[in-house]
Amino acid sequence: MADLFDSVYRGGIVSSNAVLRDGWIASRGGVIAAIGQGEAPPAQHSFDWTGKLILPGLVDGHMHTSSHTGWAGIEGATRSAAAGGVTTVVDMPYDVPQPVTDAGVLADKIGWVERTAHVDVALYGTIRKTGGIAQISELAEAGITAFKLSTYEYDAVRFPRIDPPTMTAAFAAIARTGLPVAVHNEDQELVLHLTAEARAAGRTSAIEHARTRPPLAETLADLQIFEIGLATGAHVHIAHSSLSRGFDIAAAFRGMGGQATGEACIQYLCMTEDDLVRLGGRGKCNPPFRSAAEVEQMWQRLQADQIAYVSTDHAPWPLARKSHSDIFANAAGLTGLQSFAPLMYTLLDERGLPPTLMATYCAERSARLHGLYPRKGSLRVGADCDLLVLERGHFPFDESGIEDRAEFRWSPYHGRAMRARVAATVLRGGLIWDGQNVLAAPGSGQFVRRQSV
Repeated sequence: MADLFDSVYRGGIVSSNAVLRDGWIASRGGVIAAIGQGEAPPAQHSFDWTGKLILPGLVDGHMHTSSHTGWAGIEGATRSAAAGGVTTVVDMPYDVPQPVTDAGVLADKIGWVERTAHVDVALYGTIRKTGGIAQISELAEAGITAFKLSTYEYDAVRFPRIDPPTMTAAFAAIARTGLPVAVHNEDQELVLHLTAEARAAGRTSAIEHARTRPPLAETLADLQIFEIGLATGAHVHIAHSSLSRGFDIAAAFRGMGGQATGEACIQYLCMTEDDLVRLGGRGKCNPPFRSAAEVEQMWQRLQADQIAYVSTDHAPWPLARKSHSDIFANAAGLTGLQSFAPLMYTLLDERGLPPTLMATYCAERSARLHGLYPRKGSLRVGADCDLLVLERGHFPFDESGIEDRAEFRWSPYHGRAMRARVAATVLRGGLIWDGQNVLAAPGSGQFVRRQSV
């Protein structure tokens, strides 16, 4: 039959604005061809997920595949994404040994994506510490979704600090492309000063990571980048705000006519300084975890629609780099792709909030900001048939099940009680995770260009 659908998927359909019970989605040619309720139409393949929730595949707008392993890390990270119901990742540009600073480097990275990725991948670009502004337009034309700069330097080549004059010139050039620019927002001088003081005094326990990167380090950087954005017309985006005040500052600059947004990584919606003390190096990320009171304030901003989207900032490091008793000797970064969907559902359910917010903040909104919507991040006719299937129940998260290299099989959420697990993942109409096995081969994923500005 010429009009037979390729596949039909039955279950509770969760979009950003509704839950369709006893619903179904039909695909043809890798895209959603129809959505309905009740009796499903015939198809070559049928998947009955009655009793489970079907959401748009998550779009993680902020993660790192290649900070430690280089582009070879794309394979393992996207494999973990497939098992976590994340069907599109937006990968940061701070790679080993070469960040994505021109169209040639970008083309090489795209080749790695096309050969090794298990899910679809969009890419950030960045600039060199000096002399990189001329490459901004070619990166935009080559299909990146956004730029990323930093006010703090982790490495002069891979992850440099961009000084205010260079940042101003870069923002002006980026504004002409229409793309957003995300910024790692910590004030370098303050952090370096406080860290030197702590080390000199022998204070190297886990809590010192938070004490040497206080809220002021974030808000100073926030104010600087939004002021430059206001002066240049650039859309400036806080890459990760651990503070509710970051979203208040963004809202204030929007009120002044600026394009100012910010995202919350999921850890800032649930982890506290007590968790940093408990986990030690495994809980080290930048910015650090904050107070329990701050977590509550973050949820208030999300429910007030002040947060652009929720991401993971997935940045895997081997446990050997996360296990030192001196907190300053540990690498900063968490694993988070495979725990993203179960944890977000759990956090919402624990607060009596609907799963529609997950479809909104973890799929649609991130896809919109990165110019991938409506192809990605939505359940609508014509969109890619990317699906996350959640089975509700009681499932403690087990880090041993992480689908990545053995050295990255650890999680700050190990043992945490989850109220759902990923029962299946569908990428462009094909089943890539069946609840136990990754079915996608390396290269199943594609590079996804920005579709709109």
